[in-house]
Amino acid sequence: MNSEHLNIKQSHRVRHSGIIKTIATWCLVGSLAVPASGLAGTNLVLAANGHDLQSQVKASASKVIPAVVSIASTVMVRDQAFSDDALPFGLFKEPPTRRQYGQGSGVIVSPDGYIVTNNHVVADAVDVEVILADRRQYKGKVVATDPKTDVAVVKIQATNLPTAVWGDSSNLAVGDFVLAIGNPLGLSRTVTFGIVSAVGRADVGVADFEDFIQTDAPINPGNSGGALVNINGEVVGINTAIASPTGGSVGVGFAIPSNMARAAMQSLIKTGRVVRGFLGASTQDVSPSLGKIFRLPDVKGAIVTDVQAKGSAERAGLKRGDVVVRFDGRDVMDSGQLRNLVAQSPIGSKHRLDLVRDGKAYQAELTVQEAPRERAKKSQAASAAASTAHPLSGVVFDDVTPPLARQMDLSVNSGVVVTDIEEGSLAESSGLQPGDVVLELNRQPVNNFTTFQRLADPLKPTDLALLLVNRQGNVIYIPIQGE
Repeated sequence: MNSEHLNIKQSHRVRHSGIIKTIATWCLVGSLAVPASGLAGTNLVLAANGHDLQSQVKASASKVIPAVVSIASTVMVRDQAFSDDALPFGLFKEPPTRRQYGQGSGVIVSPDGYIVTNNHVVADAVDVEVILADRRQYKGKVVATDPKTDVAVVKIQATNLPTAVWGDSSNLAVGDFVLAIGNPLGLSRTVTFGIVSAVGRADVGVADFEDFIQTDAPINPGNSGGALVNINGEVVGINTAIASPTGGSVGVGFAIPSNMARAAMQSLIKTGRVVRGFLGASTQDVSPSLGKIFRLPDVKGAIVTDVQAKGSAERAGLKRGDVVVRFDGRDVMDSGQLRNLVAQSPIGSKHRLDLVRDGKAYQAELTVQEAPRERAKKSQAASAAASTAHPLSGVVFDDVTPPLARQMDLSVNSGVVVTDIEEGSLAESSGLQPGDVVLELNRQPVNNFTTFQRLADPLKPTDLALLLVNRQGNVIYIPIQGE
């Protein structure tokens, strides 16, 4: 699949003829797929009798439809100021905030009202409304979100709700029948049918941790967060995105595997965050030329390019140039797969790594450590900036990662990007905007969040924070003077 023909951008919302619609030019959507476990022992029957297949599809859909909900979210957005709003002395009038509406799907996973959906369906929502298949409506509360997997949990105050049954996504194989159930284009209780067209799909650019199920079951904007279901009526995926040149379904959709989504959901409910294993090493994929250089029998594996001090990899004896080819006997195809395998492993668990070192086979035992806690980026630039009077208080910064750059349509790949600003903060009133990429702080270059944090930590409440930012290709200085 040629990436030049894909259009995977963040969905946006518009109002048309008085009706709220979601038009995705990123087409983050939801769809259902059928795992191989659901077909085990039934393939011969299905092939021999089309009527039996139809009966199984109908039974599978009827099991899950009552547990799939429609989610309507509201976020507050501020349009960028234009020159028409210019005031004397080169100042600009700040445009007012407005409500933006979005639509997606979700799956009820507990009778007392827990619903799993996509992070992008409810991210930054100030209001969430959940509509059940029987048309009952509830106010939803976002329990927690995990942008790295694009999973979120919403809770409604209700009991005795219909629930979906989780399936084992690890049993899925190409060719398995699947259903996509959700609310595409506002059409509730929609079911589509197809097959699994690929598994283990990564580098889609939707999330940091990607191990997508690919399906040709038609899915469209509004399916995001819906269920991918097997012939047994088990949820084997949470539909998340489509690849499309037009924004509509062309038969290439992606779903988060149920094993990944379920683990993330359980951790979010229990701790409010996702606890992940951490390799403690940087890796890259094996190319044909690298395969020859490292004397590998196949073009697969994950090449260790750097090892962090005191991390899991160093303690396991891994070295730069090692190629991890198997994890607990399972072939490692690329660095993304290795990262996912470690991330999903319990903290403290031990695993056998098969390596190629200098052309020779080698084994190591990896004890999984917990990934470092997410940096506290909200409401302040760094940990030392605890005071609300800090010049950068109320600003959310993040590293410019490739997925984030694609999501926010950024033209740079270094620095830190402003992802959110608190209304009324000093930075907002100084003209800083979401989407601005900070290149320098007080005339010092900023390559990543670590550098930015080091420069921001010493700032006192009365200090000046002079930011050089890239705003949609224009480089400007923004002075933020502490009070």
